[in-house]
Amino acid sequence: MRPARGFTLIEVLVALVIVAIALAAGIKAAGALAGNAERLAEVSAAQWCAENQLTELRLTGQFPDIGDTPFACEQLGRSYRGKLKVGPTPNPLFRRVDAEIANDQGQPVLSLSTIMGRLS
Repeated sequence: MRPARGFTLIEVLVALVIVAIALAAGIKAAGALAGNAERLAEVSAAQWCAENQLTELRLTGQFPDIGDTPFACEQLGRSYRGKLKVGPTPNPLFRRVDAEIANDQGQPVLSLSTIMGRLS
């Protein structure tokens, strides 16, 4: 009589567990990549909004007044709410300007800062 050849039930189950763990890790990694791509698109669009507001402020050529100014922006089909915060600096000839961007649910997405000087 010849001994039986093949795998035992335990060996087959161990192999299936290993395959299941590998597939679960692959699915989790794919989900993380999709989430990261979505976040990158959201941050990029928010940065465009902030840069547009800061550039517009520079192009006016006026020294900004201290205070907060809300604004709205739409990029890539998404709506963003923002606020320009103008604050003093130790040198009275300069002002700090922060553009804070939030998504339409009000969650902060990006904050971009610059310094603006008084033009004589």
